[in-house]
Amino acid sequence: MTEQLHPMVPPNILLNNWESDWLNERENVDVLLTKAYQAGADTELDACCKWLDLEGWSGESRQLRAARRPKPPSLKEQALAVLEEAPGPGVVRAMTVLNAEQHALIRRALEALPND
Repeated sequence: MTEQLHPMVPPNILLNNWESDWLNERENVDVLLTKAYQAGADTELDACCKWLDLEGWSGESRQLRAARRPKPPSLKEQALAVLEEAPGPGVVRAMTVLNAEQHALIRRALEALPND
């Protein structure tokens, strides 16, 4: 008798990679479980979108994917958000210095701009 696998079982290559990462201590179990959880959720979303496409609801499948997997903000958007949270010019407040993470983010955004 052939054993029927659930459609959400990850491919063997992925299982082998995760097992190798864990056994060789390249990743801890929490990271691997998170990756597995995300892979399952992505597979389910792909199946739902495919079904919607087959039923003639391709516009809705794009909307579903956009709503469930929004694109992260661009480097420019992140840098602008940091500056929007900071007090404006001429406003003096205690401890208005950017932290190291904010400073690095704004630096990366500026370095990404083309040289004129």
